[in-house]
Amino acid sequence: MTQTPLLSLSGLTKAYPGVVANDDVSLQIAPGEVHALLGENGAGKSTLVKMIYGLVKPDAGSMQMNGAAFAPSEPRAARAAGVGMVFQHFSLFDALSVAENIALGMEQAPKMSDLSAQITSVSDAYGLPLAPDRVVGDLSAGERQRVEIIRCLLQEPKLLIMDEPTSVLTPQEVEILFKTLRKLSAEGTAILYISHKLEEIRSLCDAATVLRLGKVVGECTPSETSARDMAEMMVGSTLRTPKRAEGETGEVVLALKGLSAASPSAFGMPLRDVSLDVRAGEVLGIGGVAGNGQDELLAALSGEMRVQADMVAVKGVAVGALGPTPRRAMGILTAPEERLGHAAVPDMSLTENAMLTGMAREGLAQNGLLNWTAAKDFAERIILKFDVRTPGPANAARSLSGGNLQKFVIGREVMQRPELLVVNQPTWGVDAAAAAAIRQALMDLAAGGAAVVVISQDLEELMEISDRFAALNEGRLSAPEPTADLSVERIGLMLGGAHGMEVAHV
Repeated sequence: MTQTPLLSLSGLTKAYPGVVANDDVSLQIAPGEVHALLGENGAGKSTLVKMIYGLVKPDAGSMQMNGAAFAPSEPRAARAAGVGMVFQHFSLFDALSVAENIALGMEQAPKMSDLSAQITSVSDAYGLPLAPDRVVGDLSAGERQRVEIIRCLLQEPKLLIMDEPTSVLTPQEVEILFKTLRKLSAEGTAILYISHKLEEIRSLCDAATVLRLGKVVGECTPSETSARDMAEMMVGSTLRTPKRAEGETGEVVLALKGLSAASPSAFGMPLRDVSLDVRAGEVLGIGGVAGNGQDELLAALSGEMRVQADMVAVKGVAVGALGPTPRRAMGILTAPEERLGHAAVPDMSLTENAMLTGMAREGLAQNGLLNWTAAKDFAERIILKFDVRTPGPANAARSLSGGNLQKFVIGREVMQRPELLVVNQPTWGVDAAAAAAIRQALMDLAAGGAAVVVISQDLEELMEISDRFAALNEGRLSAPEPTADLSVERIGLMLGGAHGMEVAHV
């Protein structure tokens, strides 16, 4: 593009103890350009956008906005200069309305009636229907994202940063979002777009900058570059495609019979008469838009939420009333969606986090005494086998990038040789190479005779690794069907709320 850049970064560098997060990074974004920022987990993408948004101060280098020096000391200054950001993790209060949540994010909020009118006007103009008086706790994940986007659009940004914006959306919601982003681009708003979904990058983005280990290692035009080529630019090596070993399924490992349970959360979704069988050697994929009972289903299977004993059986043994520890001893292992705070304790070391779930099956405790040498060895084996990028097992969980912590969490469970493994969003926010490795590990586990249940909002993932698929909607589970017989369009309709309706095979 020959236009004067909207944003120019020149030689940005940021180092933390033991790691250089960004090393002499330079790039330019033109007005109206949709610019992708690509890189594997830990490549430095988050640090870079935090510097643009005023959350982190660079150690060296400079930024310019519209040709003038730009060095925001805090997000308020970045917003005042025309930078808006929609984070991967939503920052909304469930008990407040849409309008009240948006007001909290404004420097000088207008009267609520005026703000509600503005929300309605902007949401209509950009094809993001949203009622200002709705309580956020009642919204779907896609609707919550609309709240965050509209909060930014009310500030009339010149640059909109989006971090993994489609990770919790159905295909239909992704189409709506992309229409909105293209409209913003046509009006001159630049968009800096971070995503590991490379086909989306190819469809949406005008240009891409690739980071590896904190440095810019390449640029490309996504529409003219294959997803595989972009992935290999990110990792610097040939990308391996997961392959499933063919084999017969065995006995029923998990049997759910009329599983019904209230949600422990005020804004959660109760489970309603969920029934299914999962066999040894099988990967069952369960799709659903966030908030349709995924967390409750995993809690009922892990033992964090007790249910009637015979509603959950593993190898014929009723376990519904058992807690997590006896279930783990039986080989029932789980990995929840929320990795930092639920799957791992943020301030504990990787060794301590390995001890927390590996104690029983890895023999990390004897006669009431914890064997920290064995726990450290277990953590080191996870780090090595799953290529977890960290200085060592003594590092705290919170020090890892999201994708590397995800690799550690999944690896910790896979390496304990489960009879049944249930994972929720196994590759959420994980780069292409790491996602391929995690999916391969899950398929290898099933090929070795384990029963594997994968709960995911990534349809491509479910189509790639699942033998059968079921949709979770409003706490109800559809009858599982062979994945090979389903189209993405039909699955998208099921996930988007076609529950209770006859969905035609496409």
